[in-house]
Amino acid sequence: MGKKALVTGSSRGIGAAAVRRLAADGWDVTVHYNASEDAALALARELGVRAIKADVSDAAQVRDLFQAAGPADLLVCNAGVAEYGLLTDMDEQDWSGLMAVNLDGVYRCCRAAIPHMVHKKAGNIILVSSVWGLYGASCEAAYSASKAALIGLCKALAKELGPSGIRVNCVCPGVIDTDMLARFDFADRQALADETPLGRLGTPEDVAELIAFLASDRAGFITGQAIECAGGFGM
Repeated sequence: MGKKALVTGSSRGIGAAAVRRLAADGWDVTVHYNASEDAALALARELGVRAIKADVSDAAQVRDLFQAAGPADLLVCNAGVAEYGLLTDMDEQDWSGLMAVNLDGVYRCCRAAIPHMVHKKAGNIILVSSVWGLYGASCEAAYSASKAALIGLCKALAKELGPSGIRVNCVCPGVIDTDMLARFDFADRQALADETPLGRLGTPEDVAELIAFLASDRAGFITGQAIECAGGFGM
């Protein structure tokens, strides 16, 4: 039986690139989506894998997701949302909604995946954080806070689960050319590329390569790390 992976938020962007890269490495990957059904089903057909819908902010739907997907040897928590604006303009509902996906959703997925991994004395969890979780971003305080929380969760879980043979790491993408950049015009995007020492925006495939490495035996002695994939952005 092949190694099983679940990648949340994998209908497009970084998640979809990760699914393709992991499938190329022989993982039996489950595509997860919430809103982007057409993209998720198209990706699943392309790779001959399953696609399952669930809202990770809903505990019951997360339980159903893991029941349908089956036990995972690798969990990649990529599902996330963003809000842009001043913190003082953000109401409590928007704050809670963002945290329900970006942080609480990760908690729910980890809680569902861990018992199988502990039973097998093996497993791998990769949390997709952000460079904003390391450095913060003006007008993205809630997003930055949620991604910083994932880094703390990663380090704590790495210590908690290490004795059971489970590795936990964080990937911290920089400015990646995905739908989250849609609110920026060409000039803003070029300015972000210019701020990146490598002189370009990152691609979802750049991040997927790091995820695939951390998922592999080549990273067998790496755990509890928050690793940037940002072209030097933030240095």
